Amino acid sequence: VQLVESGGGLVQPGGSLRLSCVVSGFYATDYTTRWYRQAPGKDREWVASITDVGGVTNYEASMKGRFTISIDNAKKTVFLQMNNLKNEDQGVYYCNIRDYWGQGTQVTVSL
Repeated sequence: VQLVESGGGLVQPGGSLRLSCVVSGFYATDYTTRWYRQAPGKDREWVASITDVGGVTNYEASMKGRFTISIDNAKKTVFLQMNNLKNEDQGVYYCNIRDYWGQGTQVTVSL
């Protein structure tokens, strides 16, 4: 099983990024994909999640309204659209399904 994140980068405060998580080698159904992030010196925190069946979404309260998680089941890809980014949003963003994790993609928010 491989989860490969991409789409991170450097963005100014107020800017947007769209992260992608491509899943391969995972053939189960009825699962939840989650995005987490980890800032330097802090614990990893949950950001958002989505189910493959029904596309049911959930968000950490401070990100609701700014972040949107979506899924393309045909392409086995989960997206995280992040708008109005703030300095506190920076960190490494990870994709997770059950016990599987990607390598992460770095998001830096700075002038």
